[in-house]
Amino acid sequence: MATLSIRIDLGPGNRLGPGKVQLLEMIAAHGSISAAGRALGMSYRRAWMLVEAINAGFRQPVVEAQIGGRSGGGARLSAFGAEVVAQYRAVERLAAEAAAPLLVRLEGAAADPSGDRGGSGDRPEGGRDGVPLGGEIAGGDGA
Repeated sequence: MATLSIRIDLGPGNRLGPGKVQLLEMIAAHGSISAAGRALGMSYRRAWMLVEAINAGFRQPVVEAQIGGRSGGGARLSAFGAEVVAQYRAVERLAAEAAAPLLVRLEGAAADPSGDRGGSGDRPEGGRDGVPLGGEIAGGDGA
């Protein structure tokens, strides 16, 4: 099934996408940057650099340090950080719902992953499995 990946460009060098949001979710779940990085197969240095980039990209902290007790502290999402994750997931969900019919059409026209192009190549409609690709796409305004 075709899927949609959303990256939000907030400004030059300031992007929020599925990888950073997943890291934020893992920080919320594990209470630490290092544990979140491990859960994602990422080095602590890489996770820390991503957190620094995320925090620098917003006017308020997204991830906050927790002062340690016995366990030595950790990290957590700020209330604003939880809202950033929720807003990103809402954008992702709405975009996926809006794009679903078009993704079905694109998926129907995609070559088989095995390299099989699906027949003789005589597809005047441009699609596979009877899914035409010609004509206007949703909205008809060319955008």
